[in-house]
Amino acid sequence: MTNSGGPWGQYSGGGGGPKRPFGGPPPSSRDPIDIEDLIRKLKGNFKNPLPSGGYTGNLVVLLLMASVALWLLSGFYRVESDQVGIEMLFGRWTNEAEPSPPGLHYYWPYPIGSVERPVVTRENRITIGFRPASSGGSRFASDYADRSAREDVPDEGMMLTGDENIVDIDFIVFWRIKSGGDYLFNVRDPEVAVKTVSESVLREVVGKKPIVAALTERRREIEQEALAAIQTRMDSYGTGVLVKNVQLLDVAPPPSVIDSFNDVQRSRADKEKSRNQAEAYRNSILPVARGEAVKLVQEAEAYRQQVVSKAEGDAKRFTAVYNAYKDSKDVTSRRLYLETLEEILQNAKTVVVDGKGGGTGVVPYLPLPEIQKKAAPAVPSTPAGGQP
Repeated sequence: MTNSGGPWGQYSGGGGGPKRPFGGPPPSSRDPIDIEDLIRKLKGNFKNPLPSGGYTGNLVVLLLMASVALWLLSGFYRVESDQVGIEMLFGRWTNEAEPSPPGLHYYWPYPIGSVERPVVTRENRITIGFRPASSGGSRFASDYADRSAREDVPDEGMMLTGDENIVDIDFIVFWRIKSGGDYLFNVRDPEVAVKTVSESVLREVVGKKPIVAALTERRREIEQEALAAIQTRMDSYGTGVLVKNVQLLDVAPPPSVIDSFNDVQRSRADKEKSRNQAEAYRNSILPVARGEAVKLVQEAEAYRQQVVSKAEGDAKRFTAVYNAYKDSKDVTSRRLYLETLEEILQNAKTVVVDGKGGGTGVVPYLPLPEIQKKAAPAVPSTPAGGQP
């Protein structure tokens, strides 16, 4: 079988003798190689890259071009609505300033370039101190309010309070991706980092508070303080994580000491009750005592004022009488005598002794004016209209 040309249209004679690579008769050992002719033929082949002869050569080139086209088309990628595109050229992040938004984009195909598409809008959760009882779990903290929905992990939840008490705390940390590139490249395992930092920070916050604060009214304060501290540390590590919320589900003493703890709490409650009762009694007694003291002081002041005023009046009266006595001794003496008798006899019983009559001489005094006053009927009061 003879072939009219090779892959580049070379000359091929009959038989299996040697062939020239760019056409022409086979060289002989005595003919020198024409370099200039060889260069001209090489330039002509580069101007016409498609082989001019041979079915096999044409197919190989077409397949090669199709492969290159497909490889170039593989550079198109799509970013979903909840993702961002992180473009890398030979492993280096190139669109750090502005990751690719949702939509269709093009970048260098693999292995020159590659694209990572992390989900940045999904809210993730980390449970510390417990694990969901079901394999799937839930994204809502309210679904774990019942202890039956949780499997306790004591090694994570046991914490020491500021007053040296031990509490078992179950809590959830909600987070999402803030920076896709930082999330992918700065930390090997961001979820483990979030969990480790959250557990460490909450231990630090609880260690500064008494157990009563963690059990009762200051739980919201602990959540807010822990949230701020966790976010600060995650930013310092460059994790690209945004912590959305920290929620304490359950704060309780360990089961092994729950009875003793309840006894202590009941004793504290009784102590507070007794103290409150004493405070209430003190508050009821002190105002009354203060009022009585003020009343006594005011009465004493009034009595003092009365006595002083009376004494001053008596002194002035005595001075006036003395001045009148100096001016008219007889009249003043008689007047003082009569006034003194009037003051003495006005309340005394009157007995008349008649020495002229017979008998004992004692005559009962009949106060006729007083009898007339008692016998006279009472005068009715006149109404406002003037009619009796």
